[in-house]
Amino acid sequence: MADIKAYISNAKRLLIADGTHFSAQKPDPERRLASLDIFRGLTVALMILVDDAGGEWPKMGHAPWHGSHLGDFVMPFFLFIVGMAIPLTFKGITSRDHAVKKMIVRTLKLLLWGIMLQGGFSHGPDKLSYGVDLKKIRWCGILQRIAFAYLVMALMEIFRKKDHTKDLPPGRLSIFRLYGSHWLVGACILVVYLAVIYGMYVPHWQFTVNDEESADYGKVFSVECAVRGKLDPACNAIGYIDRKILGINHLYQHPAWKRSEACTDDSLYEAPFKTSAPAWCKAPFEPDGILSSISSVLSTITGVHFGHVHVHLKGDTARLKQWTLMGLALLILGLVLHFSHAMPLNKQLYTFSYVCVTSGAAALLFSAIYILVDMRGRKSMFLPFQWMGMNAMLVYVMAAQGIFAGFINGWYYNDPHNTLINWIQKRVFIGVCNSQSVGILLYVIFAEIPFWGIVAGIFHRLEIYWKL
Repeated sequence: MADIKAYISNAKRLLIADGTHFSAQKPDPERRLASLDIFRGLTVALMILVDDAGGEWPKMGHAPWHGSHLGDFVMPFFLFIVGMAIPLTFKGITSRDHAVKKMIVRTLKLLLWGIMLQGGFSHGPDKLSYGVDLKKIRWCGILQRIAFAYLVMALMEIFRKKDHTKDLPPGRLSIFRLYGSHWLVGACILVVYLAVIYGMYVPHWQFTVNDEESADYGKVFSVECAVRGKLDPACNAIGYIDRKILGINHLYQHPAWKRSEACTDDSLYEAPFKTSAPAWCKAPFEPDGILSSISSVLSTITGVHFGHVHVHLKGDTARLKQWTLMGLALLILGLVLHFSHAMPLNKQLYTFSYVCVTSGAAALLFSAIYILVDMRGRKSMFLPFQWMGMNAMLVYVMAAQGIFAGFINGWYYNDPHNTLINWIQKRVFIGVCNSQSVGILLYVIFAEIPFWGIVAGIFHRLEIYWKL
């Protein structure tokens, strides 16, 4: 699957989804931004926590619809990190043709990995089965969204690379003026997004339940809409576009809305539906779909701006002033939009208020890490996360996507549920705590995440990095 290659460009390792070959040369630490590696590693660890403990702790998972839970910060954090890495990466590439080629190849690899990991081929670490019906393959996912946002902003960065060599003009907003084209693109994206979600007519629609584990498998349901401007689960324009373009059979079969109060009395993932649940509760929905992915580029633009600040401003105080002020402004704006009911926070729709709150949170969290690590030199306390951040694709594929757990679960004794992982969970954590939810949480925090920190540390020690 992977081959050993010499590490040609250290700066390329700053990208989040670095994935189809290995490098056997250690990156130059003088050319790396340690706080960005650590932020990436923390985000990967957060994803593991959300995926493996969110089922027992709903507030750690994704919000069923409006609002934001802990899990809803993972995707925008990744997009922010990707954006911030782009200026740091392309400032070291002098040939435009070479940069475009690298960008295209990286984008295609991200798309391929995304379809392989989230298209339905793997049925989960506990299923011990593989294979996907191409009539039902899921085309969208985390890496596909990252690939799209990266493609858009990398193209802009490559063709505006001459701005890196310019001195900042005088004025407080000089860096915004220097990269005005980036913000113009962001404004256009926002205008198109708002025009579509509030202006597009959504007709009635119907669907067939394709989840073979559902009691309603094969049944046909109808959903009545015939409205404009609705942001509810049933009749929003984002879902309508995905159903029309991607096809309803290619959407995500287990959307978070199935845990909403309208659908179930229990907020756990596998809770049964109410007898009075509306038809849309049983429908698929793509949280990483077309229009929401276009909106997600706004998160990446914020990260790109932070990268530009780091490139052009040489003093830590000046950088932090730019970063923290923008982070606070975005956070406040998003919260005002949400609590004034002007536009709710919604990860599934990737609303503008959600962009602002999550980008502001990413900005402030990164700034705090930058103070501790790059300014005060307290990197040692974050080393496991730095190692995970430097091998983010390895940990993402093996841990967050359950590939390693699926391999381990394939070796069982007498019963498919009698595996090493289940034994550790039940005997060491759940048994001691006498609580399923607490035991799983402690297992993820004190066993799974530290395990992958150690694995990433070993790879770092061996100077092996899985990257594009």
